[in-house]
Amino acid sequence: MGRKPNGASSIYKGSDGYWHGRVTVGLRDDGEPDRRHVQAKTEREVIARVRKLERDRDNATVRKPGQRWTVEKWLTHWVENIAAPAVRENTIAGYRVAVNRHLIPGLGAHRLDRLEPEHLEKLYAAMVRRGSKPATAHQVHRTLRTALNEAVRRGHIMRNPATFAKTPRVSDEEIEPYTVEEVRKLLDQAAARRNSARWAIALSLGLRQNEALGLKWSDVNLDEGTLTVRRGRLRPRWDHGCAGDCGKRFAGYCPKRRPQRADTTETKSRAGRRSIGLPDELVQLLREHAVRQQAEREQAAQLWREGDWLFATATGEAVNPRTDYAEWKRLLKLAGLRDGRLHDARHTAATVLLVLGVAERAVMGIMGWSNSSMATRYQHITRQVQLNVARQVGALIWNSTKVNEN
Repeated sequence: MGRKPNGASSIYKGSDGYWHGRVTVGLRDDGEPDRRHVQAKTEREVIARVRKLERDRDNATVRKPGQRWTVEKWLTHWVENIAAPAVRENTIAGYRVAVNRHLIPGLGAHRLDRLEPEHLEKLYAAMVRRGSKPATAHQVHRTLRTALNEAVRRGHIMRNPATFAKTPRVSDEEIEPYTVEEVRKLLDQAAARRNSARWAIALSLGLRQNEALGLKWSDVNLDEGTLTVRRGRLRPRWDHGCAGDCGKRFAGYCPKRRPQRADTTETKSRAGRRSIGLPDELVQLLREHAVRQQAEREQAAQLWREGDWLFATATGEAVNPRTDYAEWKRLLKLAGLRDGRLHDARHTAATVLLVLGVAERAVMGIMGWSNSSMATRYQHITRQVQLNVARQVGALIWNSTKVNEN
């Protein structure tokens, strides 16, 4: 028999009494052939194992050589070395919470290549039993699926168990937007407080919180009546600027605190970067707001830190999103309205556009939606719309019946 070509599989019986098989499945990182070994007690068994290795090689499903990852090691490596340099700061913050608070404590000891969909489903069920919302389990699931997709691409596992696992059912929450009368009450209360125009923008244009707080005067053209969304405000994070002797537990209270990251980031999508026309009443509110801010600038004198922020603190700095949220809750109480999320102001604005009959394409541009399916999440059939439809149906059926009878 002639010599087998380089790289061909081989089967032989060793001096140990076992049958052995060797299959070249590719190249290692150093360029040398990646030759895998199998063994069995009989020739028939080893032939079957060799054939399986050859099929996996041909289908590109051979596990990559090297360390056998645990779920904890892989997720830690993925979130810090793969995901962190590639995604936005808010995204990586969410990944870290999912990984460190839920996934590693719940699944970390499993070997990555032995993780099964059932392990994931048990984790999600346990999260819900402990009080987590199903939506939180979904967010954890999406994080794990993304991390395991990367493990598949790199050959550490052959399939992603997260693509097969079932997540808890999320029930759609019925969101009741504020009525026009409630919006007026809110704006009446806001008129007597600082940055009152901020709430007029939220309730009339539907800007997200980070978009509204990220606005600068350079983004607004009051003469033309337009506003351009270019960036979003980030939650501030701080490092201690002292040598650890300030006595403050949290770095945000350190007198010499240093920011960990920038104040803002660019909008997440192309649809988010948009120009919006301003109602005349809102233009007037912004003109009045500019006058009041100038008075604050003069009163603060040397303490004023110029940042060109449309909505600023009393010393010119960007508004903290936490402070902004607390002001929203305070306004609701002052106006005597039911409690609601700050994001409900965005739902309210979308509903107003629906009531006005604004075309969907125009609504998408104003709200910054990337696709039309998002309309169903934000636009709500209010009582006003329901009554209007009822009248139209009644007029069509009963009026037309009377006409036919005559």
